[in-house]
Amino acid sequence: MAGNRPSRQELIRLRRRAGFVGRRGEIAAFRDNFARAVEDPAHQFLFHVRGQAGVGKTSLVRQFEETAREQGAPTAYVDEAVHGVPEAMAAISGQLAAQGHPLKVFDKLLATYRERRHEAEAAAVAAEGAPGPADQDDPQGAAPSPGSMIAAQAGLAGLGLLPGVGVLTGGLDPRQVARGADRLRGLLSARLRTHDEVRLVMAPLEVLTPVFVREVSAVADESPSVALFFDTYERTGPLLDIWLRDVLVSDRHGPLAPNVVVTLAGQTALDRRCWADCLDCVTELPLDAFTEDEARQFLATRGIADEHIVDVILRLSGGLPVLVSTLAENRPRAAEAVDDPSDTAVERFLKWETDPVRREAALAAALPRHLDEDIFRTVVDAAAAERFGWLCGLPFVADRAGRWQYHEVVRTAMLRLQRRRSPQTWTARHRRLAEAARRLRMDRAPDANPAESWTDERRRDHRLREIYHSLCADPPSSLDAALSDTLDAAEHAPAALRGIVETVRQAGEDADDPEVRDWGARLTAALTEDGGGLIPILTALLGRPGLDAVRQARIHRVRGREHRQAEDWPQAFADFDRCLELDPRNASALLGRGLTHRYMRSFERAAEDYTRALEITPDSLEAASQLGEAYRLLGRYEQAMTEFDRALALQPRHAFSIGSRAVCLRRLGRHEEALAGLERAIEINADYAWAMAERGATYRDMGQYDLALAEFDRALAVNPTYVWAYARRGITLRVLGRHEEALTALGRAAELHPDDPWIWAERCHTCLDGGRYEQALREADRALALDPGYAWVHLARGQALHALDRPEQALAALDRCLELHRDDARVRSLRGTVSHRLGHHAQALADLDRSIALDPADRSTRAQRSLVLRALGRPEDTPSACSAASE
Repeated sequence: MAGNRPSRQELIRLRRRAGFVGRRGEIAAFRDNFARAVEDPAHQFLFHVRGQAGVGKTSLVRQFEETAREQGAPTAYVDEAVHGVPEAMAAISGQLAAQGHPLKVFDKLLATYRERRHEAEAAAVAAEGAPGPADQDDPQGAAPSPGSMIAAQAGLAGLGLLPGVGVLTGGLDPRQVARGADRLRGLLSARLRTHDEVRLVMAPLEVLTPVFVREVSAVADESPSVALFFDTYERTGPLLDIWLRDVLVSDRHGPLAPNVVVTLAGQTALDRRCWADCLDCVTELPLDAFTEDEARQFLATRGIADEHIVDVILRLSGGLPVLVSTLAENRPRAAEAVDDPSDTAVERFLKWETDPVRREAALAAALPRHLDEDIFRTVVDAAAAERFGWLCGLPFVADRAGRWQYHEVVRTAMLRLQRRRSPQTWTARHRRLAEAARRLRMDRAPDANPAESWTDERRRDHRLREIYHSLCADPPSSLDAALSDTLDAAEHAPAALRGIVETVRQAGEDADDPEVRDWGARLTAALTEDGGGLIPILTALLGRPGLDAVRQARIHRVRGREHRQAEDWPQAFADFDRCLELDPRNASALLGRGLTHRYMRSFERAAEDYTRALEITPDSLEAASQLGEAYRLLGRYEQAMTEFDRALALQPRHAFSIGSRAVCLRRLGRHEEALAGLERAIEINADYAWAMAERGATYRDMGQYDLALAEFDRALAVNPTYVWAYARRGITLRVLGRHEEALTALGRAAELHPDDPWIWAERCHTCLDGGRYEQALREADRALALDPGYAWVHLARGQALHALDRPEQALAALDRCLELHRDDARVRSLRGTVSHRLGHHAQALADLDRSIALDPADRSTRAQRSLVLRALGRPEDTPSACSAASE
């Protein structure tokens, strides 16, 4: 019955397995491993098959896969069709499920990740231009770290998939990344539902991998073994190396069952930078071309025994298994002359295929980088439209994750032949393929903007095909559009950039066009060399001759954004300034430059740029809300509220503007209105942790400390890593005299941001209030190690030393404080007291007089002054002395 028939893939697999010869030692090593207990030192869990293209690595891996299945082991096969770790895990999960071993929890979590990542991709662009509000006394919020934005991009792309992110992140000051993490979580919490979802997008591998490892191990526990295969590892290794190493040889993501056996197969040796410490765990299986005996044995299984034919095949193939298999496939009946019968490698592959329709179809089908039946029908002539099944049976055509691809050696030779044989046919076929891809792209989303074009996976795939075939058909006319697409991706969807660059590179090689090939090499180098990332890509694009002013301006604007995110402020300003020279009415550049000023706390200049942007685009929600934010940070609360009102007229449910406006009300002492505004922002965005913390600050200002603590707790329930909420909670507890709890809260803030001197300063203050003077000194020293010019901490240190009766050291600390902040009544008063303690009465009197001049109402300083006058043998405080002190 039809239901019992094997699938086409099963028939192909069985046929190829029956004809497989050679590699007996490798197969025996793999098979015998299943008979060993995992405790046996001879048991291996990691095999590496290595050899040149066409040497038979994939065929051997498929034999390994069949061997594993014969031993009762579930298997999964992954190759270059996956573009990152999440996709690799998804492919493995899908194949295990097809064998009756679903990873249910992982699949559900992966689906959530994909949904939330799509939401976060939209949020990342919007949030970068509309940063979360920041209180003036909030050292975290006023200048959100670009490290957080880079971390967001890494999360969205799936760790290592964003061009250059590994190197770029590695080059950042860890303090930048630490400061930015809380900022980013606040931005994402405005879009995502829970803290767990924020973490899933921020660090997908850290969330997905433990679940994946746990469920794969569960499958292994109920099976003799689990066998996982990673083919074409020379392509996927750079993306999977670190993750796979950690899964296999460490417990970072939880223990992997010891009977999970992994096989890697690729052309190159394993990257020693990643695997150097693990090479003793790798069983190397190097492959070379067939020996003559192996090649003859293979030909015999194909019914080819004629010595002349065998000699021709051996000579033409060089023993390369893929060529031996190709040349033997049609079982030739006679040999040609000893010399090569053709001057192209293609004739070697199709030498004995006599049907001209099938020969031409095999050539035409080599043009696409991958095939399905629809693409096949597009590129071949009508007479061959039904021959897709035949094509899939050819030895150099393989199924790669549901898409068929030619072996690289064969495809390259066929492309060269067609390009030379008939340039017109070459062009016509590529144009036909490009047009088909364009129609599919437009049918899917005809009105999509550039951001949507590159974030939709299927639309992106269609566009990449369109770019490739357009470049192959007409390189000079198509290159400009391809580079424009590169810029679109750099601005809106950096995770898609790698695919575009690889497409341009491959089109340049396949079309043998010098200019396209040169651009492919330049973009590839920019993506991978000297730190990589978007900035080198944009710099390369800026170097294109004949670039018009509009595109120059756009590239400078996008590059300015990237420099800002890297905290390279001078370069950011240079790019934004150049953009505005080219296009003085570029509102986006003004907003970008204003945001850079804001990150540098130059709020006045930020307001100037936002004002200009608003003049150009009066209906810009971003310009109005950003101008309001700048005024708020300047303390000009009435002006800020006017701009927030303007923003809310454009978008009444703009939670950012509602929340920031409420903070202005708090600063104006209108606490009840502030509370109502913040609650309204939370109604719009139920996970708006910043607004909750601001409600806490408002209650604290009102002296309602229990309600303040409740709001801080509410914020931390939404975002458990919200440093500002922990710190403000600690300060509130200190005001209540609950010093131990205050130190605990501030300690948690310090754990999250250990390089923030403000947090250590607040811990110092708390220790002083609690009489813990030695600990206060330690906390002060931590703060000063991070910021030696933190004047207030020098004062606190002087207070602690004075309390510990160490007047000489206290005096030195207070001297340093006055160097940094010359006139402060508290510092002058304490230094006068310490000087009096040391017997420096004249200096003490001078400091106390200055303190009284700065703060005439301070009675304790006046009392201390009386003691100094007595020590000097002078009358106690007289009206004239008081008058002089007050001048």
